[in-house]
Amino acid sequence: EKVQLGIADAKSGTRVHPCMKLTETKEGTIIEVFVKPNQPKFKVAISDNEIFVFSSEQPVKDRVNKEIIKEFSKIFHSKIEFVSGLKSRRKQLLIKNMEKCEAELTLKNSQSKP
Repeated sequence: EKVQLGIADAKSGTRVHPCMKLTETKEGTIIEVFVKPNQPKFKVAISDNEIFVFSSEQPVKDRVNKEIIKEFSKIFHSKIEFVSGLKSRRKQLLIKNMEKCEAELTLKNSQSKP
């Protein structure tokens, strides 16, 4: 089941803003993130309910993916695996053994303040 946050448009029944995508599975929670490489430092930010990952690494030789695994493991204190997006800026990550409500709360508490 997907959790979609945002303001609903009553006329069309669709969301006005992009939605933070969290999907609970029997293995854990899958989150969808958008990665921006070559940033000054690693950080996670939520804007319009989209999860942005600012990576300090260059997108070569899996450096960005390795940094994401390392940093998200620290944030969630759990094993992280890629579901999809190894060669894309839009990635899906599986947070092992974590419910979606706990993952959402952890994400909101860990995001970098502007």
